[in-house]
Amino acid sequence: MIRFDQVGKRYPPGIDALTGISFQVEPGELAIVSGHSGAGKSTLLKLIAAIEAPTSGTVLVNGQNVGALRRSAIPYLRRNLGLVFQDQKLLFDRNAFENVMLPLTIAGFPRREAEKRVRAALDKVGLLAREKALPIALSGGEQQRLAIARAVVGRPGLLLADEPTAYLDPENARAVADIFLEFHRVGVTVLLATYDEALFLPHGARRLALDHGRMTA
Repeated sequence: MIRFDQVGKRYPPGIDALTGISFQVEPGELAIVSGHSGAGKSTLLKLIAAIEAPTSGTVLVNGQNVGALRRSAIPYLRRNLGLVFQDQKLLFDRNAFENVMLPLTIAGFPRREAEKRVRAALDKVGLLAREKALPIALSGGEQQRLAIARAVVGRPGLLLADEPTAYLDPENARAVADIFLEFHRVGVTVLLATYDEALFLPHGARRLALDHGRMTA
């Protein structure tokens, strides 16, 4: 599913975010990336999603060399990815339903099928009753759950999340973690960057540890 082979990422003017990273995540696996702020966790996820390209080494996702993809091929790669990043990029002028509908509209789904998928995704994260609410009317935990619904509405095989429980109180953090664990239980490959290791390690998550851009475990 995911393979890193001696991957490095350098930003100008010569700042190494990642150095010599090698690991593999198997289909259906639950893995967390841990490390201090600035360890390279977000960069690692962005390389998988082709938001960034590696400076050296190879990143393979479903057998595809992500760093060598043409720009026109990247949207096809992302159709099998669910992405939840810290800056949720919710559209605050559209309601919850419309936010989740957006990726299906872009992908050209028929309207009736798309609406069924949107309501199923909102139901999965406990927001079906709030489908008409604007994001500003939602709590922080609800906004995060809305971002997850949008990420999974396309039924991806791989779900990536960058600090999905950050800034949430313990109750909401647990609720969000449970959503990811549920997707893992039905066979979705889940890779999360998180400080809240205790929410995932007891459930069999594999830990990938980063320290100043190098993998230590």
